Amino acid sequence: MQDNASADRAPQPVLRRLLGLATKEPVLSVLVVALIALQLFHPKPWTALPALIDWQTVLTLAGLLILTKAVEWSGFLMWLAHRVVHHIHSERGLACLLIGLAAALSTLLTNDVALFVVIPLTLSLHQLTPLPLRRLVIFIALAVNAGSVLTPLGNPQNLFLWQTSGVSFGAFVWALAPLCAVLMALLYLLAVFAFRAVPLDLSKDIDAHPVDRSLLGVAVLLFAAFVVLADARHAGIGLAGVAIGFLAWRPKIVLKIDWLLLLIVVFMFVVLRSVAALPAVHETVSHLGLTTPLRAYAASAILSQGISNVPAAIMLAEFTRDWRALAFGVSVGGFGLAIGSLANLIAVRLSGERGMWGAFHLYSLPFWLLSGLAGGFLLSHF
Repeated sequence: MQDNASADRAPQPVLRRLLGLATKEPVLSVLVVALIALQLFHPKPWTALPALIDWQTVLTLAGLLILTKAVEWSGFLMWLAHRVVHHIHSERGLACLLIGLAAALSTLLTNDVALFVVIPLTLSLHQLTPLPLRRLVIFIALAVNAGSVLTPLGNPQNLFLWQTSGVSFGAFVWALAPLCAVLMALLYLLAVFAFRAVPLDLSKDIDAHPVDRSLLGVAVLLFAAFVVLADARHAGIGLAGVAIGFLAWRPKIVLKIDWLLLLIVVFMFVVLRSVAALPAVHETVSHLGLTTPLRAYAASAILSQGISNVPAAIMLAEFTRDWRALAFGVSVGGFGLAIGSLANLIAVRLSGERGMWGAFHLYSLPFWLLSGLAGGFLLSHF
């Protein structure tokens, strides 16, 4: 009898662990369930699924996670945070500085790379002075999506549309500059109301902030080399060098990165590209009649909410040649639901804060609506 009772109770801890994981990692849980449903109703050979993954993105992300962790462990970010809080005297001023920094970096380093610079700095600032961390991370995520609109290098969908459009770099920037300016103006206007003009509390900033110069120097050099290799589509070579080097020298840096983020990104590619390839989705898009700029714009802004903005840009480019309308639409589509842009997911994960998803959508959904109206107006009148 005791054996039977033990057998009945045995699954309970397993179920509790699964429920705990589902609660802690809701995005991963939803993606796993979605993949199971797709395989049940629209099955593909399991061996075909890895081909859906953008391995360059995954390898780049892995390398950036290692390098960011190395910079963090060097103590440089805490040292820099100490300098920043003694020159910026209010919460609102600090928020505006971080928003501007994130947006500026995203125009050249891409929105994802910008996050790996600004979010760790923000976390270090929070250790020195109490900050509304969730709100700051949300605004930084919105900032990299808004700033990256400006150039072909800002995000993957811009790079794709620039290459397919055939226009010059300058012409692309000129076409997207009005949208970028309006998005940043809206974001700063929202920040004025979201952050208070109260002095920063520096009572926690009493310790010295030493920097491991050797670790920092190696990390900075490798960071620059890795970005060059990743830009040349050799992220695998760069990751191998970074990972092997740190495993031999400082193995804890590699072991402590967010491996679950990489797993989530892998599942995102498989699920979202499987959804984008569904015949029903293609049939629906083909019947939209994307014959006007506003229709193409609205379709791309809305479709991005379901399959993310990069797949939306690639899919809709088959149905319209109006690259500017698509660029406007998928740029706006990066706001709204977190799934709209990979940068949103990275920002939330890097923050390490609980309850981020609800807070994120409290700001991102209204911002999507406002930016959608603004983008439609610009497209119609300029």
